[in-house]
Amino acid sequence: MKLYLDSANIKEVETMMSYGIIDGVTTNPSLLKKALPISGLNITQHLRKLCKIMKGKPVSIELTQRTHKEMVKQARNIIQKVKCNNIVIKVPVCTIINGKETFSMDGIKTIKSLSECNIEVNTTLIFTPEQALLAAKAGAKYVSPFTGRMDDYLRDTHRIKYDKKDYYPFQGKKNVEDEGIISGIDLVQQCVEILESYNTEVLAASVRNTQQLRECSIVGADIITVPYTVLQLMVVHPKTMQGMKQFDKDSSEEYKAL
Repeated sequence: MKLYLDSANIKEVETMMSYGIIDGVTTNPSLLKKALPISGLNITQHLRKLCKIMKGKPVSIELTQRTHKEMVKQARNIIQKVKCNNIVIKVPVCTIINGKETFSMDGIKTIKSLSECNIEVNTTLIFTPEQALLAAKAGAKYVSPFTGRMDDYLRDTHRIKYDKKDYYPFQGKKNVEDEGIISGIDLVQQCVEILESYNTEVLAASVRNTQQLRECSIVGADIITVPYTVLQLMVVHPKTMQGMKQFDKDSSEEYKAL
């Protein structure tokens, strides 16, 4: 299983790369909005620096245009301007045209067009296994089911009070589902099972805590992308801290000098 960092913050990416534990980076417009004022770079410079820090490992950059023609043009423009060979273009599985929530297959059509030109695509905002299937058939390299946001949707539609950091059980809650999906982890698992015969990797996204991360791994996600804070928490446990304190206490000065 591969582990990606979900961040556009240059310092966070540099730090995690220095530990030698991340295999890629995913960004989106919201993450870039937060990161750009910190770096002081323009968008092209910032993306180029992220790609160079990653040393050939994939960096997902999301499109902001919404029609097939505009998305293909923007994808080519990003690749031409950023000038790095590790760019993965992030395409929404379904788009909104002119601000209206109307039915549009432009995302799928864009995936097909880019894939035929050997441009790797990460299909984002996956909330059903059938969306993942369409993306895979169109040639997507990755599909990103949104684990945490799926849990949010289930709680919102059933009026369950929660904090976004709250853990939502893999097994779901009684009588709470969305067309057969009982949790964000269940969504990931169904995507994994349906795409078993495709050359498309399931990239579990919107992971909010370490337990979700663990469960994504258990159900067979090929890749998990997580925020910087969740990656940090992976190493923490109170008994680990307790053990280190005891070992430090019991270490003689002679032992410490070795």
